[in-house]
Amino acid sequence: MPNFSRRAFGIAASLTAAALTAVTLPSLAQDSPVKLGALMPMTGDLQAFGENCLNGVRLAIEQINAAGGILGQEAEIVVGDTQTAAQPAIDAANRLVSLEGVSAIVGALASGNTIPVATSVAAPNSIPLVSPASTAPAISPLEDDDFLFRTVPSDAFQGIALADVTRAEGLENLAIIYINNDYGQGLNDSFTAAFEAQGGTITASSAYEPGQASYRGELQQLANSGDPEALVLIGYPENGTTILRQALEEGFFEEFIFTDGMRSPEVAEQIGADILEGSLGVSPQALTDSNSYEFFASSYEESFGELPPTPYIDTSYDAAFVLALAIQKAGSSTDGAAIRDALRQVANAPGTEILPGEWEKAVELIAAGEDIQYTGASGGINFDDNGDVSGTFARWTFSGGTVVDLEVFEPEL
Repeated sequence: MPNFSRRAFGIAASLTAAALTAVTLPSLAQDSPVKLGALMPMTGDLQAFGENCLNGVRLAIEQINAAGGILGQEAEIVVGDTQTAAQPAIDAANRLVSLEGVSAIVGALASGNTIPVATSVAAPNSIPLVSPASTAPAISPLEDDDFLFRTVPSDAFQGIALADVTRAEGLENLAIIYINNDYGQGLNDSFTAAFEAQGGTITASSAYEPGQASYRGELQQLANSGDPEALVLIGYPENGTTILRQALEEGFFEEFIFTDGMRSPEVAEQIGADILEGSLGVSPQALTDSNSYEFFASSYEESFGELPPTPYIDTSYDAAFVLALAIQKAGSSTDGAAIRDALRQVANAPGTEILPGEWEKAVELIAAGEDIQYTGASGGINFDDNGDVSGTFARWTFSGGTVVDLEVFEPEL
């Protein structure tokens, strides 16, 4: 575990009316900061995840600034609120690039936000974009001039992991309701294929549109199709809780299976801890007994308090840290193509292993012309030709009103 002594910083990132603000960490010179954008859902359907993931980015930048900054300059976070919607995400990204002059961007979370930002903002402006949470399989073949990367595995793997868990529970007949976007469609397809390949039956599946007052029609149709044992809900908390409430009120379903988008204590708080007690879910999750994760978790708790059980805080940290390493390796905060090309150089083997918090070590090795390989809080960050990574998954449950991991495993591919 790295020996890292951190100074305490008071970091506040509040949003302006334009959904942007700069977070200044006052330890270094103010003349020419290196700006890193953070596209986060501070409002909208994924609001439950936005602040926590932003804290992951803050933690990485706090540690980097305490150890000398990027290229010897202070690093500064500039936040853009995606509102968990495509057009606001594009607008926020354009402001980050055109007005704030960011070198690179962490985000977005929702795949339906990340994809249009990558194709219409990041790639045309040569701005590297690293998503810590966008899991849609559609991202892998995207035409983005190699400017889009992610520190979270594709739902091509999460679908298999979910099939492994549900079949191990003895479930044979399931219905699916999924949000009608890239994330929902991709995970519905990958889970359906994997579940049926393992001998299960999907009795029916239905896409839902966010923002509806009622989902009773979709739920009734699903409940009446083939006697499903449970409902798989692929969605986000804001509308997902409405679906759960109506499914329970009308007696359509009593048993539910969840994915990463519903992994939040907020869900149990709104529906009732006793009602969801024991419900199962699957989400990407790092091996928590590694030195990398333990250092990240203890550092987070020191800066922000207890580490929440919501996903993608560790992958947000890793996205910020690996982008900072790439800027350092490129030797420039303004050459987007060089930063892009450096991402695999600082993340992939071979090279001396760099763990979370080991910024000074990384800077020294880069200056000496040595190869480095970043092993993040979420595990190894080895970008393939599509900018994707592999990973492990958690089988989790709601217990006592919060999220509890039951095991972390690799899906059987």
